[in-house]
Amino acid sequence: MKFLDAEPFRIKVIEPIKKSTRHEREVWIKKADFNVFRLEAEQVYIDMITDSGTSAMSSNQWAGVMKGDESYAGSKSFYNLRNSVQDIMGFPYVQPTHQGRAADFIMSQLYAKKGGYILGNLHFDSFKGHAEIAGSIPVDMIIEEGRTANSNPHPFKGNMDIKKLQNFIKQHGSENIPLIIITITSNGNGGQPVSINNIRSVSEIAKANKIPLMIDAARFAENCYFIKKREEGYSDKTIKEIVLELFSYADGCVMSSKKDGLVNIGGFICTRHKELFPAINQLAIINEGFVTYGGMSGRDLEALAIGLYEGVEEDYLEYRINQVAYLGEQLSKKGVPIILPTGGHGVYVDAQKFYPNIPQSEFPGQAMVVELFKTGGVRGVELGSCAFSKKNVETGEIIFPDLELVRLTVSRRVYTNRHMDVVVNALADVFERRNEMKGLKLIYEGPIISLRHFTAKFEPIS
Repeated sequence: MKFLDAEPFRIKVIEPIKKSTRHEREVWIKKADFNVFRLEAEQVYIDMITDSGTSAMSSNQWAGVMKGDESYAGSKSFYNLRNSVQDIMGFPYVQPTHQGRAADFIMSQLYAKKGGYILGNLHFDSFKGHAEIAGSIPVDMIIEEGRTANSNPHPFKGNMDIKKLQNFIKQHGSENIPLIIITITSNGNGGQPVSINNIRSVSEIAKANKIPLMIDAARFAENCYFIKKREEGYSDKTIKEIVLELFSYADGCVMSSKKDGLVNIGGFICTRHKELFPAINQLAIINEGFVTYGGMSGRDLEALAIGLYEGVEEDYLEYRINQVAYLGEQLSKKGVPIILPTGGHGVYVDAQKFYPNIPQSEFPGQAMVVELFKTGGVRGVELGSCAFSKKNVETGEIIFPDLELVRLTVSRRVYTNRHMDVVVNALADVFERRNEMKGLKLIYEGPIISLRHFTAKFEPIS
C-alpha cells in the first residue's frame, strides 16, 4: 500500500467564510467599478488576490506573539529577528520595516538616481514605482523563455539574460547603472525561479563593473526549493545551505516578510556594507520609527523571527509547492491555458489565449478576473495590460506588456485542495463561456501608471 501525503500540520483555529449568490456578486463588483481591489473582503469566498500577508501563523508563532517585547528601543524581539536573518541569510546588518514596500523605498533612496538605469530580471510593481518616482528607468533583462506564456519546460524562467546584461552595460556605461536587482521568484511571469548559477553569473558581472547587486527576497525559500529540485549539484543540499549560498553573491536584500516569512506584516532591508548601514538607519528613523522596531510591533518581530525558520523547512515547502502544482494540473485538465511549469506561489493563466477575441486595449486579464468573481466568488488579480503597461514618454503611446496574465495566488497554510477544486470548477465554467465575453474600458487610472491597477476604475464594453 502506498501512503498518501497530506498537509504537514493540523488545523487548530478556523475562520468562517461567507458564501454568496451570483446576483450579489454582480452588484458588488459593479459598485467596486469592476476592480476586485475595491471589493470588501467579506464579499469574497476564496481570496487569491495575493499571498502577501495572508498566511496562517503556527502555534509557535502565536506563542511568540505573547512573548513579544514592545520596548521602543533595544527590543529583545528585534535581536531575535536579527539573529534569525543573520543565521538563515548571512547578512550582518539588518533593518526591519513595516513591510516590503518600505524596504523598497529605502533601497530606492540609496541607489536610484535620475536618468539611471536599474536592471532586473522582471521588475514588479512596488519597486518599479519607487524607481520611476526617483527618476530612474527600470529595464527588464529576463531570458526569452520567461517573456512568453508558452509551455516551454525551461526550469528557471526567472533567469536574467546574461548576454543582454553585458551588452547593456557596455552600451550605456556602468556609471549610468546604479543598481541591479534580482527578484526571487520572478513574480511577473508566474513565480518562476532563478538558478544559483544565474545569480552567480550576474554577481560576477556586477562586481566587475562595480554595480551593487540586491535581491528581492520575498519568496526566497520557494526559489531555493526549486533550486534543490531542478538545479544540478543541489539535490543533496539542505534548503538552508542553498539559501546561504544564494545570498552570498549579493550585496544585500529587501524582503517582504509577508510571503516566505509566514507573517501578516513586516519586512526588512539587509546589507553587507557597514559604511552603508547608517544611511539605512536614518531613512528608517524618518519613515518607519526607531531602528530596532522599524514600523513593526515587538509581537510581529517575534513572529517573524520564528516564521523565517518555518519557511525554510523542507516538509512545509514540499506541501506548499505541491498544492500550487495541484491547482495547475487540474486547470490544465480543463483546458485552461496556464504558464508551465507552475511556479511557487500561484498559477498564472494566459489571458490572451483564454480570450483571443479581446485585445489588450480592452483588458482581457481584468475581464477574466471580474467574471471569475461573478461566477465563483474567487478573487484573482490581473498582471497584464492594466498592471504592467507603460507610456512612451515622448509620444504618450501605451506600450503593452509581453504577457497578459491572471494570477491565482495560493495563501500559505490557509486553503485545502477542496478549495482549489472550487477555483478550478469556477474558472472552467468561465472558460466554457469565453466566446461570450467582452472586454472593459478604463475610466480612471491615477497619476502613476505602474500602480494604477490598485485604484483603477472600469466599465464594461457594450
